[in-house]
Amino acid sequence: MGKYLLLYTGGNTNPPQTDAERAAVMQAWMDWFGRLGSAVADAGNPTSPAGKTVASNGSVSAVPAGLIVGGYSILAADSLDAAVDMAKGCPQLDAGGDVQVFETFDVM
Repeated sequence: MGKYLLLYTGGNTNPPQTDAERAAVMQAWMDWFGRLGSAVADAGNPTSPAGKTVASNGSVSAVPAGLIVGGYSILAADSLDAAVDMAKGCPQLDAGGDVQVFETFDVM
């Protein structure tokens, strides 16, 4: 069984405005994680929209325009295809965003 990094990108840039809207969004995520059960190795967290890029020469710049990483999660799955199938139920998709799925490798 491998571990897969899910990166949440794009989607609705207008966050929920009311407590009820925030609760509904959070409930959608909790329901999805609940359906995935033990496959959720790390539910992850959202990220801030502000970020920096560190280049190989040590220079630091703003993250490229248009690159918005909204958060991450880590799932355990038997294959990349299985992780992709799990990602198809992600609430990020309902918000008009995308989910990128990458296999990770234990090296340490």
